[in-house]
Amino acid sequence: MPTKQNRLYAAMRLVPMAAAASMLLLSTAHVAEANPHILVDVSTGRVLDHEEAFRKWYPASLTKLMTVYVTFRAIQSGQISLDTPVVMSKLSSSQPPAKMYFKPGQKMTLDNALKMMLVKSANDLAMAIAETVGGSEQGFVARMNAEAARLGMHDTHYINPNGLPGKGQYTTARDLAVVSVALRREFPQYASYFSLEGFTNGVKQVPNINMLIGRFDGADGMKTGFICASGFNQIASATRNGRTLISVVLGTDSLAARADDSANFLEKGFENQFPGRDTLASLQPDGPAQDEVADVTADICSAKGAKARSETRDPTGRTKVLSPYIHEMDHDPNFVYAGLIGGQDVATASKGDQDDTTAKGDKATKADKIVARSDVVGIPIPMPRPTF
Repeated sequence: MPTKQNRLYAAMRLVPMAAAASMLLLSTAHVAEANPHILVDVSTGRVLDHEEAFRKWYPASLTKLMTVYVTFRAIQSGQISLDTPVVMSKLSSSQPPAKMYFKPGQKMTLDNALKMMLVKSANDLAMAIAETVGGSEQGFVARMNAEAARLGMHDTHYINPNGLPGKGQYTTARDLAVVSVALRREFPQYASYFSLEGFTNGVKQVPNINMLIGRFDGADGMKTGFICASGFNQIASATRNGRTLISVVLGTDSLAARADDSANFLEKGFENQFPGRDTLASLQPDGPAQDEVADVTADICSAKGAKARSETRDPTGRTKVLSPYIHEMDHDPNFVYAGLIGGQDVATASKGDQDDTTAKGDKATKADKIVARSDVVGIPIPMPRPTF
């Protein structure tokens, strides 16, 4: 493995804290914070735990799960197949990072586009897939909103297929659980897309940013997301003894925090520590309705946020986690092949990916952008950027 990839993989490794009582209490205390979350049993739809599950939130790259759902429905109907060519357009190639940096006219199969989009959270590929399936971004977004309505996602609205920030794009933890459960129930044959440890084009290797994959027993998905306004979000799934649970965690302050919270909720769900009785269909809001979409930019893309994230890394840049349920990966990641048709790949990562932390439409000020960027300088791990 090239030296650069070795450094990247080493930095992706975690520093699990000792599972002493003090650490467990600290980790549990973090989970108790008032960030929206929900934990669901996939087979029964039973809600095991939830808090502020109906609070409107920016979905960031969690949006891409609906992009995948619409795509799977198109495959199911016979409109397209996994072998259908996805062609980069000027619009798709112009999307901000995170991205693959493919050029207009370059092609890949839909299968490879899905793999790269889900592992790297590539905004350019989300748009290219949308144009392939929907004919245009607008046509695809119309399908996204139609599917959300059909599934009963009453507090969700999409304006693009990749989650880049903008007014009119919002969801809730409950609605994200609905589409996640639908993906697992309706398309079990495609479950492996969400559990990929990474991909390679034969030259570069890109590990999955989901820290639970390979590090939490039974982890098998699904997606992470970040913009300044939403904080660090994660939809995580795990399966043990034939039982699959899905947790949705929104608005945490770091990569480590969203992994900690996800792992703690899932573990307690498997241990049956939550006495939930409601289902996703019967669940009612646990507080007054809130029409405004929450915006945590001031807490995330600021000196306060930078300090919080700095405390989650050791001096070498490795991420420190508090959850005793997250362990070191015991093997090198399995990188599946995903690249352009004909093998004419350009680089699958770029310096721009590490430098860009905000995008057009984000509400962060220029000072916030500088703070966010300085927070990540010199640390060779995937960094916060528009959708992540």
